[in-house]
Amino acid sequence: MFQSVPKILTIDEFITHYGDSEIYELIDGELIEMEPTGPHEQVSAFIGRKLNVEIDRQDLCYFIPHRCLIKLLGTNTAFRPDVIVLDRTQLINEPLWQQEPVITSAKSIKLIAEVVSTNWQNDYARKFEDYALLGVSEYWIVDYLGIGGREYIGKPKQPTITICTLIEDEYQKKLFQNNEQLVSSSFPNLQLTAQQVFAAGGYIAM
Repeated sequence: MFQSVPKILTIDEFITHYGDSEIYELIDGELIEMEPTGPHEQVSAFIGRKLNVEIDRQDLCYFIPHRCLIKLLGTNTAFRPDVIVLDRTQLINEPLWQQEPVITSAKSIKLIAEVVSTNWQNDYARKFEDYALLGVSEYWIVDYLGIGGREYIGKPKQPTITICTLIEDEYQKKLFQNNEQLVSSSFPNLQLTAQQVFAAGGYIAM
C-alpha cells in the first residue's frame, strides 16, 4: 500500500501557515499536532496564575504571553510551551517580536513549564536537550499524571515535577512529589507544593 511521505516544512512556512494556531509545533520540519486534555489545561492555567501572582507581588518586569513560539535558530523546529515567562526588557532584541509572538533568544526567557501529556518523550528528552542548548535557565516538566518513563520519575511511578536549572551548559534536575515545596531559581520566594499543582488537574494523593 502506497503511503505518501509527509511534507517537510521550513520554519518560515510553519510560522506563516500555523503560527496563529495553538495546536501545532514543528520538530525537525514535521508538523506535530498537540492534543491537550481539559485537566492538562487546568494545570497549565494554575501554574500561570501562581507565577503571575509572584510577578505582581515582586513587581517584576516579566509577563506570561497567551500565545508564543520559540524558534530554534539553525533548525526547522519551533516549540509552543504550555507556560513561558518572558522578560519584557529583553524583547527589544527579539527580531520577530514586533510582527509575530516568536522568541529566538534565551535571554528573553525566565522560565518554561511543559505539562506532560501522551507525547511525554518530547518533554523529557527532546525539549530537555533543546532548551538546554538554547540556554533557557529554568525548565519545569510537570508530569501530573506520572506517565513519564521510570528513568525520569523513578519507581513506582507517581506524579512528579522535575525542575531543571541550567548550570553552565547542562541542566541539573531536582524532582518534587507529594507535598514537597517547589524550589525555583527564577522565583525563590514562590510558595507552591507539587501536590497543589497536581490537584489543579484533579489528582488527589492517596
